[in-house]
Amino acid sequence: MNCVFCEIVNGKIPSQKVFENDKILAFKDISPMAPVHVVIIPKEHIESVNQINDANSSIITEIFNKIPKIAQIMGVEESGYRIITNYGDDGCQSVKHMHFHLLGGKKLPENLA
Repeated sequence: MNCVFCEIVNGKIPSQKVFENDKILAFKDISPMAPVHVVIIPKEHIESVNQINDANSSIITEIFNKIPKIAQIMGVEESGYRIITNYGDDGCQSVKHMHFHLLGGKKLPENLA
C-alpha cells in the first residue's frame, strides 16, 4: 500500500502537526483553501467513510471529540469553522485514506460545503 497519509503517520513524510494522540493525527494542509486548513486523519488506514463498521466506528467519535480542541489550538473555536469529508471520485476524494478537513479563519463561501 502506498498511502501518503500513512507515510505522514509513520514519520516518513514531514507534516506540520497540530494535534496528535494514539488514534488520530491533525496537520496543516499543504495546499490550504482557507487561512486555517487542517487535515484530521485516523492513524489506522481506513480508506473512506464507507469502510466504517461496528469494529472501527469508535474512530469517528474520537475524531469528532477532538475537533473542538483542534479548533481551539487553531484559534477558530469562537469564530467558527467547517468540517468537510470527501468520498470517491465524484466527491473529489484525492487521498484514499479517510480524512476530514477543518476550514476556518475567515467567512467561508456558502457554496463551499
